Amino acid sequence: MNNQRPPQRIPLRERLTGAALYAPMFLSRALPYRWRIPAAGWLTSRVLAPLAGYNKRVRQNLAHACPEIDKAQAKRLSLEVTDNAGRNMMELYSPEFRDHVRRTPVEGPGLPFIEKARAEGRPILFVTGHFGSINATRVAMIEMGFPMGVFYRPMANRPFNAHYVDAMARISEPLFEQGRRGMLQMVKRLRSGGCVGILSDLNAHDGVPLDFFGKPALTSLATAEMALKYGTPLVPVWAVREANGLDFRIIVEQEIPASDAVTMTRAFNTRLETMIRQHMGQWFWIHRRWKDGTGPLADRGARHLAVLEGTPED
Repeated sequence: MNNQRPPQRIPLRERLTGAALYAPMFLSRALPYRWRIPAAGWLTSRVLAPLAGYNKRVRQNLAHACPEIDKAQAKRLSLEVTDNAGRNMMELYSPEFRDHVRRTPVEGPGLPFIEKARAEGRPILFVTGHFGSINATRVAMIEMGFPMGVFYRPMANRPFNAHYVDAMARISEPLFEQGRRGMLQMVKRLRSGGCVGILSDLNAHDGVPLDFFGKPALTSLATAEMALKYGTPLVPVWAVREANGLDFRIIVEQEIPASDAVTMTRAFNTRLETMIRQHMGQWFWIHRRWKDGTGPLADRGARHLAVLEGTPED
């Protein structure tokens, strides 16, 4: 009996949109890599992001989280943030990217720990955020002998998502798509002593309100819960873009001590915030990180948080 589903028919409009999204990535390969990446950053920050309203959103998020920043500085940071976003996307679709960053230096106080864990055959859960370049991190860690499987959220446009997944796979595999199947695959990899990378800085509808830049932000506890459940060290790792805009350095922090999911997630938020404050233009301030920090979802999350911390609300 054949249990395979028939292929889904994709409407012409969606296919055309996917082609339009991918075309600039493909056509830009005519440019040398050293020109292509900064050109993508400039085009994104000066043309595409303003049209999409992303520069404005960055400034709004900065005003919410960092009211001490003046308008001139916020405007400059909005250009840096969207420039970094454009560079990231073009790097992902550039065949030369992996060779360019494979010798990226890896440093930080967590290096001895992860090397010991690898020698012992222990799994490692690398946790990071939309900061610098997660893809540079993947390449550098693989070169060091830590093949990092990645949990990812698929793109809404299916034809473009196919290109996106192919580009991600060229950097490293396995890839775990968000959902039940991807979660099971990721757990299996951890149980076998493998490495997995997760980005844990999105607005999470099923999360709890935890402070981030002094403001409540719905935050998922799932990464810390997974680390505790499977006895996996939780190790923050960051890729910082260098001043030349093309190179990186990778920083491996000390593991977050195992305690409980709330304490560990708060620790991650604190470490991420510390890193962002050192490189404000390298975090993806375009995300609606604080969107549901207050309101019905936050109230529900606060009740769950109170139960977890043993202080149920009246």
